[in-house]
Amino acid sequence: MEIIKAVKLCFDYMKYGEDDSKVERVRAIDDVTLDIKKGDFIAILGHNGSGKSTLAKHMNALLVPTEGTMWVDEIDTAGEEEIWKIRQKAGMVFQNPDNQIIGTVVEEDVGFGPENIGVPTDEIWARVDDSLTKVGMLKHRKKSPNRLSGGQKQRVAIAGVIAMRPECIVMDEPTAMLDPTGRRDVLRTVHELNDKLGITVILITHYMEEVIDADHVFVMDSGHVVMQGTPREIFSEVDKLKKYRLDVPQVTELAYELKKSGVDIPAGILTREELVEALV
Repeated sequence: MEIIKAVKLCFDYMKYGEDDSKVERVRAIDDVTLDIKKGDFIAILGHNGSGKSTLAKHMNALLVPTEGTMWVDEIDTAGEEEIWKIRQKAGMVFQNPDNQIIGTVVEEDVGFGPENIGVPTDEIWARVDDSLTKVGMLKHRKKSPNRLSGGQKQRVAIAGVIAMRPECIVMDEPTAMLDPTGRRDVLRTVHELNDKLGITVILITHYMEEVIDADHVFVMDSGHVVMQGTPREIFSEVDKLKKYRLDVPQVTELAYELKKSGVDIPAGILTREELVEALV
C-alpha cells in the first residue's frame, strides 16, 4: 500500500524582479507521477535546482500542487483541513538542524511536537525517552543543543520527528552540512529507522554512497523524474547519470572504467566487496 502517491504533479512559482514585480512563472515540478510503498527506503537524487527539495516539501504539505495531486496515506495534501494530520503521518527533517531545533534543552525540544498536538504529559516523556534512545542521544537529554556537534544536532532533530509517531520521514539532504563522522552517524540512524521500525524513509541527497541500500531510487532533472529503479539499475547507467550532472559511487566509477577497458565484470557494482569478488 502506498504511503506517498503523486499523479501528474506540477508546481509553479513566480520569479520577481528587483522592484518586486513579477518577472516570470517558473515550473519547478513538471508532470511527476510516483508511488512510494509503506516501509520502503527511497532515495531521490538530482543536482541543485532539479526539483528534488520542492518535491520533498509536497510530501509534507509545506507546498501544495499547482496542478495534479499529492496523497499522503490517501489524504489529498491540497485540503487545508487535513494539514496537521498529514504532518503527523509524514515528518520532515531539513538540511540544517539549527533551523529545526527550538528548545534550549534536548529533551524539551524532542517533546515540543507531541505537546503541541495535545499528547498527555506522561506519554510525552515516554516518547522523548523512546525517541532519544532510538537515535542514540539519550545520554545527552539534559544538554543544550548548542553544545552538540552537527551530527548530534541532526539526530536530535530526527528524534523530534520520531516523537510524533510518523509513518514516513522525509529527509531533505540531512547530511549535507555534516563532517564524515556526523554523516555516518545520521545515515546509520536512517537505516535503523527503516530496518528496525519499518518507517518509510525518503532520503533526498547528492551523496551517491548514501543510496546504495535503498529499495528504489528516483533521479530528477529540470522538475522531471528522468530515471527510476533499484540502485544497481540506476548506477549501471553511468553515462546517463553524468548527462544529468550526477556522479556515481567511486567504486562504481572504477568498475565502469575497468569494464570499458575490457575487464569482464558486471555492470552496476556498488561496493568494494563486489568489485573484489568480480575481479577474483
